[in-house]
Amino acid sequence: MTEINDLINKIVKEASQQVADNQTATATPTADNHKPMTADDYPLFKKHPEMVNAPNGKNVKEITIEAAISGNVKPEDLRIAPATLKAQGEIAESAGRGALKSNFDRAAELTGIPDERLLEMYGALRPYRSTKQELLDIATELEDQYGAKITANFVREAVDMYGIRKKFKGDN
Repeated sequence: MTEINDLINKIVKEASQQVADNQTATATPTADNHKPMTADDYPLFKKHPEMVNAPNGKNVKEITIEAAISGNVKPEDLRIAPATLKAQGEIAESAGRGALKSNFDRAAELTGIPDERLLEMYGALRPYRSTKQELLDIATELEDQYGAKITANFVREAVDMYGIRKKFKGDN
């Protein structure tokens, strides 16, 4: 029994060391687990193409004319993953462009919202299209259902401005 325990301990120790070695040796960033991006990493798709993926995992290198002609490129392959947008935001921030980082963060949030619903929300935000409560409900939906806190706050700011400028449905 002692021999078995010793063998198990040895295997666990060696496996742990391999994991530690792999983590230390991994210098190439990936979209989900990467080193902080800087302006030196721009443009991301040229310097780190392994990080530029669609949400379904298809990498930018797989999007070729040949792949499109053979039917191996689908519309969902042309979408950008939230992690890629976040990395672009880190690059922008390191270059002193904090507002652009905020835009990338908000864009990353929006990738999780179905296109049809996103377009409905966009239409609802046009002047005179929605009541105050309808817009507040959209903000709550963004935050609670999609985890889009930045965008929810953006909609709440719009609600405040629409109140001041009398832009709600029925105000005209």
